[in-house]
Amino acid sequence: MPAEQIPPITAMSRRHHVAAALRDAISSGMLQPGDRLREPDLAAQFGTSRAPLREALRQLENEGLVVSSPYRGTVVLGISQVEIEEVIVPIRRTLERFALRHALPKLSAADFEQLQRLVDQMDASKDDADTITQADLQFHELLMERAEQPHCLQIWQLMQPRIRAYFQRDAKTLTSTARPAEQHARLLDALRSGDESQALAELDRHILEMPEPPTAD
Repeated sequence: MPAEQIPPITAMSRRHHVAAALRDAISSGMLQPGDRLREPDLAAQFGTSRAPLREALRQLENEGLVVSSPYRGTVVLGISQVEIEEVIVPIRRTLERFALRHALPKLSAADFEQLQRLVDQMDASKDDADTITQADLQFHELLMERAEQPHCLQIWQLMQPRIRAYFQRDAKTLTSTARPAEQHARLLDALRSGDESQALAELDRHILEMPEPPTAD
């Protein structure tokens, strides 16, 4: 690409770059709960000034991935089994049931092909928790988008970083990476049936069927 066609690096793009990199590091476990995010270290690592870095950290705080306090600075937040079971899963189930009812009559042949590709991607991913997680999120977000319910999608997107964190955690604890593919294949079959009751029942089974939390070594 000629130099004159390369878009300039702005404070906004730096903020997004830093936020994306830190988000991935938290979701993947590279950054652990309780880890402190020191601004001088991060600024040097990313080669950026403090302003876009602070904006990125503020964004992650809004997403519930970090917390800032006057004395401790910015610290990575964990995701507990209690939060998953009592907060994230119930809210996710309500959102996705609502979305499925609106999306089901609107799903096209192209949508079903895309959903099948995502299932196949999960099946072929072997031990790649990152790829499984990404395909999993894309599967559910497609249904949220097809529902054409903006507020529902907005809430889902606000929760997505926390959902991604527990998807990725669970993907790494599975003894068989075939299970996400199998779960989504069953859900896809229910969606193809066009039967709302069957699809909702399979969605409930899928969301509520969680692996055991990881145990400490």
